[in-house]
Amino acid sequence: MTDPNPKKLRIGWFSFTCCEDSTIMLTELLNEHFFAWRMHLDFVNAKVFRKSGPLEQLDVAFVEGAISSEKQTEKLKKIRESATKLVAIGSCAVSGFPSAQRNLFDETTKAEIQPILKRFAYLPKVLRVNEIVPVDAFVSGCPMNTDQFLVLMDKLFEEFGIRKNKE
Repeated sequence: MTDPNPKKLRIGWFSFTCCEDSTIMLTELLNEHFFAWRMHLDFVNAKVFRKSGPLEQLDVAFVEGAISSEKQTEKLKKIRESATKLVAIGSCAVSGFPSAQRNLFDETTKAEIQPILKRFAYLPKVLRVNEIVPVDAFVSGCPMNTDQFLVLMDKLFEEFGIRKNKE
């Protein structure tokens, strides 16, 4: 007998400083996996799918993008507090690059961009996610490596006791 109210993995998908290519890859993966996942995922917070509400307790927070402002730093800390697991998604979140290219600018170029940094309240240095909060898993790539992501999803379903239908 099928459980009428199966346990769902409560997730959030958050984007910071990046091109959001991993978000696009997620939507592409849903084209293939939607019917297998729909009864097992609860997108509690994912701006790409609906207007984001208040931050609630999550099983897993997926964070895409590097951190480039104090405002982003504070939001990331709140996300980490609300999530049992936090996953860094894509190159910008994992390594900071390519968003962190400005960290390597020479002094002349840094001086030239200083007014922009000040105007938008950017940090002096672009940071990767794990420089600010503990990260439980990483999915590399620009865009994210979808094979790594799918393996991770299977591990998360298992870890959180979610029975997943066969695709």
